Amino acid sequence: MIKIFTAIVLLAAVPALAQSEKYTEAMKANLAKFGTVKTTEEYQALAATFERIGDAEKTEWLPYYYAGIALLTPAWTDTKVDKDANATKIKSLLDKADPLTKDNKDKAELLAARNMTATQQMLVDPQNRWMTYGQEGGNYLKQAKELDPENPRLAYLEGAGIFGTPEQFGGGKAKAKPVLEKAVELFKAEKPEPLHPQWGLEIAESMLAQCQ
Repeated sequence: MIKIFTAIVLLAAVPALAQSEKYTEAMKANLAKFGTVKTTEEYQALAATFERIGDAEKTEWLPYYYAGIALLTPAWTDTKVDKDANATKIKSLLDKADPLTKDNKDKAELLAARNMTATQQMLVDPQNRWMTYGQEGGNYLKQAKELDPENPRLAYLEGAGIFGTPEQFGGGKAKAKPVLEKAVELFKAEKPEPLHPQWGLEIAESMLAQCQ
């Protein structure tokens, strides 16, 4: 009986292992595309691919997270992107990801993405949207730092926010510099798990160089 049970367990593990390997390879292949895609349409296609991976896998938060990141990326520079409609889609992806997270570190990454989403909406009209989306983004960042204070992306986002805030409102390069220095330190010390977020060092270093 024990031998039969052991055989059943081993046989059941084979398709699970194959599925895991298929998922890992699909994720690696599509993560590599972040270095090659350029247009908004290509990022949208990449986002759709990640979402399909998530829908097929059903237990992993990372595909939905990267789908959101893919939609966020071109929206920083492409003025034709409808930031509110884009944000609605990103939020739906992050909502799918949230119940699948394993720990506070995972949840902090989703909150970082929510911060960036709210920031993009705020930047449509900073003067009139600061009280809503600006504060929303700030609350997400605060919550994320409470969950994972050593996350370098959170330090970068904090520094970037200070960097982009006029000096008369408490921001500027001088105040951003120590925060960005801390971010770079955290990036260099980071040892992310396979497939987990590790973006941000280059842009943090670039922004820090502008503070010198």
